[in-house]
Amino acid sequence: MNVRDLGGLPTADGGTTRHGAVVRADSVRQLSDAGWSALVGYGIGRIVDLRWHSELAADPPRKLSVDTVHIPLFPEPDSDLWSEIDAIDGAEPDAVAAKGAVYVECLERFAPSFVTAVDAVAGTRDGGALVHCMGGKDRTGLVSALLLRLAGVSIEDIAEDYALSGENLRAATDEWIATSADENERRRRERIAVTPASAMATVLRELEARHGGAREYLLRAGAHVDLVDRAEALLR
Repeated sequence: MNVRDLGGLPTADGGTTRHGAVVRADSVRQLSDAGWSALVGYGIGRIVDLRWHSELAADPPRKLSVDTVHIPLFPEPDSDLWSEIDAIDGAEPDAVAAKGAVYVECLERFAPSFVTAVDAVAGTRDGGALVHCMGGKDRTGLVSALLLRLAGVSIEDIAEDYALSGENLRAATDEWIATSADENERRRRERIAVTPASAMATVLRELEARHGGAREYLLRAGAHVDLVDRAEALLR
């Protein structure tokens, strides 16, 4: 439901990002046989799966013909860390502000995981990389934003790309919200589901203010210079 190539976006040097290098998606385990054939036919050489172990365990058995790297970007949902992050969410006045605050907190707390994910994408040896989580919105959205920022795409264009996920997932999200057990759960799901461009723009500007940008953020998180150089060149 939520798949697109990161190619074709304008860059600061007057060019555009390269097609076929990175595709972002929701869970590829939803693909049919025809979908898997299309994935291989598009030239995908590596799948970078950002989901939790618990999400991966629920997948139906399937033998894959594509190199797959599983990198849980965040701790499992039963981790005590999430109560602290939920408190940050709840302290914000509205869903948009909460989304930005939670994303920034995740970037700070789990920075080494973002380095590992970027390394896996940039280290694809044959063909393009496909990066996905469950809905292709939050975890995939943040990794995609870092890659696009490294390539010189503007904050505004990255934010607009992020917001596309909200439209792509609208039908599934509306159904998920409609099945809420009570009004409190409905409000919680509505808050989680928001995908405004302004939230991602806020996150990337905060990354600039705190670290100087995506490159400096990754370097401070322990990435080697050659990794960041490869990641910067990936979409160019």
